[in-house]
Amino acid sequence: MNSTDVGAALLQGVEADLRLSYPAPGGEKLRFHFQLTLPSRGLTAVTGPSGVGKTTLLRCLAGLERAHGRLSVGGCLWQDEKKFLPTHQRPLGYVFQEASLFPHLSVRQNLDYGAKRRRGSGGRGVDLERFIELLGIGHLMERQPGTLSGGEKQRVALARALAASPEILLLDEPLAALDQGRKEEIIPYLESLRELTLPILYVSHDRDEVARLATAVIRLDRMDGGGTVRIL
Repeated sequence: MNSTDVGAALLQGVEADLRLSYPAPGGEKLRFHFQLTLPSRGLTAVTGPSGVGKTTLLRCLAGLERAHGRLSVGGCLWQDEKKFLPTHQRPLGYVFQEASLFPHLSVRQNLDYGAKRRRGSGGRGVDLERFIELLGIGHLMERQPGTLSGGEKQRVALARALAASPEILLLDEPLAALDQGRKEEIIPYLESLRELTLPILYVSHDRDEVARLATAVIRLDRMDGGGTVRIL
């Protein structure tokens, strides 16, 4: 792929048409159908009532759930009827409600772990120092996770996800476990991520967070016992 092809691929963003079903009480099936197209950059919030499939959508994109259908990211096919890239081969970043840092490793070593994952998943090059500065964690490099505040842990988790040079960043309610003060601490750093040439999917129940952070909004609504994506 030449440089022109790479540039065109990055402009394509994310295209997904994925279906998934689960057994439900009473012999019924809970069905999800996710259809969405995302640009190559910006923070898209995913909202909707509990149980409608917000986290399920992220897990399908990450390959943690074996959905059926087609998914391409940055012009690269991740799955279709004949192909399914496992999670460890998908160049993505995933941040959960809990930071899930390795407690026995320093902040620097946690970031090094993310960088090693980049080499395994074929991610594009990344300027890690830029992310360290962007997230304001340069002074934390030699600290252990157990000595960090909740907001600091989430900023390190974001940096570790970005160290993997992802083609897409998935954030599953990353502020849900923080009190209001810690949320206010980290939101400006999340705002700064919007300048990256990277599609970001951000799951949240908080309307204020969505209003402040999102460049676009996707709402998931129930339909026929399952879920469908509606863009507001």
